[in-house]
Amino acid sequence: MARWIVARALFALVLAGATTALVGCASIGGRSDASSTRILGWRSDLGKGTVSSYAELDAGDRPAAIGIVLSAAALDGLPTGSDRHHCFDRKKDGVIVCHDTFESAIPLPDAVSRRSDIPFKWVLFNWNPGGHMPPGVWDVPHFDVHFYMEPIAHVFAIHSGPCGPEFVRCDQFEIGKKPVPSNYRHPDFTDVGAVVPAMGNHLLDLTAPEFNKQPFTRSWIFGAYDSRITFYEEMVTRAFLLSKPDTCFPIKSPQAVAVTGFYPTLACIRHNATTGEHTISIERFVFREASPAESSAATK
Repeated sequence: MARWIVARALFALVLAGATTALVGCASIGGRSDASSTRILGWRSDLGKGTVSSYAELDAGDRPAAIGIVLSAAALDGLPTGSDRHHCFDRKKDGVIVCHDTFESAIPLPDAVSRRSDIPFKWVLFNWNPGGHMPPGVWDVPHFDVHFYMEPIAHVFAIHSGPCGPEFVRCDQFEIGKKPVPSNYRHPDFTDVGAVVPAMGNHLLDLTAPEFNKQPFTRSWIFGAYDSRITFYEEMVTRAFLLSKPDTCFPIKSPQAVAVTGFYPTLACIRHNATTGEHTISIERFVFREASPAESSAATK
């Protein structure tokens, strides 16, 4: 709980105009573009290193990249077990079980988080030492990087409880499962009831390799709550990061968006051979005007 309070305080500082650092693109690893200005946001400890949020703006002040950067030592000495944030007596036998994850709420630099034309405001970063559900798919050590459009207080108000496969409060499980209008959701993404405390629902791409007898290395998810898309998420295994990738993947964007602003079309995972750092980012933003919601009847 104390960590949540700290996260809220940090976020409040960002919204109040806290100072962030401007650095050269080559200095924090991954993407390097001389035409962009890279801005560091908030930082959290991770393993023997750190994880920080960052943003890059092009010469026209348009977003070029929004992401997180892991320092060279961040993949070493990672913790096991749980930070005991989300716990519940699942079997009603007096035994309290916690989600095996370590989470950090990392606000984006105020240069992007305070802009009305950029919907993304903060990152919920999770280290999952034993993976998570579903078994046989995502049960390997990996990171979840949630790029949130929803206010942090709304997300942390989703509480643990007895309902659903992820054990969330029953009324919030029903809110999380409310269908997203069909034009705001790419048709490949399916609601499987994965409403998680302090996150929301997760719409899964069942055409992804890991659901089709291929090993899980990275995957893309859309988050939803109360009929809204609330976050974009990149999941990536520690093993894949250790392979030092330098690659991008197209995002299966929905037909329409509910909020006007800049939205990414690429998800990128990169390693900087000079600094040893890794970046996980959303990139190649396009400006989209909001469209009216269509019927949710076709939602899976």
